[in-house]
Amino acid sequence: MRFFDRFFRWLKRPQIYALVGGNGTGKSFRARMVAQRYGIDLIIDDGLVIKGDKILAGHSAKREKTFLAAVKTAVFDDKQHRDEAAKVLHQLSRKKVLILGTSDKMVNKIATRLQIPPPQKIIRIEDIATREEIETAIRSRRVEGKHVIPVPSVEVKRNYPQIFYDKIRLLFRNAHIGRLKEEETLFEKSVVRPEFSKVYAAQVSDTALKEMVIQYAAQYDSAVHIKKITVQAESNGYRVIMMVDMPVGPDLAGRILALKDFIIKNIERYSGIFIEDFNIVLNKMIDVQTEN
Repeated sequence: MRFFDRFFRWLKRPQIYALVGGNGTGKSFRARMVAQRYGIDLIIDDGLVIKGDKILAGHSAKREKTFLAAVKTAVFDDKQHRDEAAKVLHQLSRKKVLILGTSDKMVNKIATRLQIPPPQKIIRIEDIATREEIETAIRSRRVEGKHVIPVPSVEVKRNYPQIFYDKIRLLFRNAHIGRLKEEETLFEKSVVRPEFSKVYAAQVSDTALKEMVIQYAAQYDSAVHIKKITVQAESNGYRVIMMVDMPVGPDLAGRILALKDFIIKNIERYSGIFIEDFNIVLNKMIDVQTEN
């Protein structure tokens, strides 16, 4: 009897897939095609639970006024938000689910928060899009601030009229082995201009980027004391200078380089911000044991 209980619980578990790629690389644009290819029922994208042409639960990160708030919404940081989405997923427990995210860590965090299993298959954006297509998508995001929600325009206009910009219709041909004809499906996607993208450079330069630098520096080594951060927006990204007090210890140059690489890697991975130059200036060495 216990065996059958476990077996039926296993049958009811959803099958989880993930589509992973950097910000602006075209994940939302291609989400419906991936879902079609793998027979996936539900898409989790930027704080929304989507089924076919309908938004079933959640609210879009695209409606947030700041970039940091959008990041928190995308990973279901708010309890009420994630409980609403988790309830819908529980009700549709036998469905296949596709989670969109910028990294393996992000999609696993979303799965944990929504109380579903981790992805059993991770699809990389590089597996389904050419380098040229990815670069074109990134340029569109950086220059025009355009984002895609993988549902028809009528659904977005009803829920988020203030950020709606345009719509895209895409004919997807999917060849099936053993069939003489290809299947054709017409998908409509909505192009939006989030509030945070309209004031993107100013907000990132003055507040959000500095907060992210502080956050990731603390994650790497809480003993590092940041004295000052200077941010300057450039045409191809951001130039950052961080003045710090570092703990006494061997291989100072190596530790500074590792700290720099950790901060850059995480900012670019989770936010889509490009760091053109990042310099760490040592203010002084500190003895952590003496301070404690």
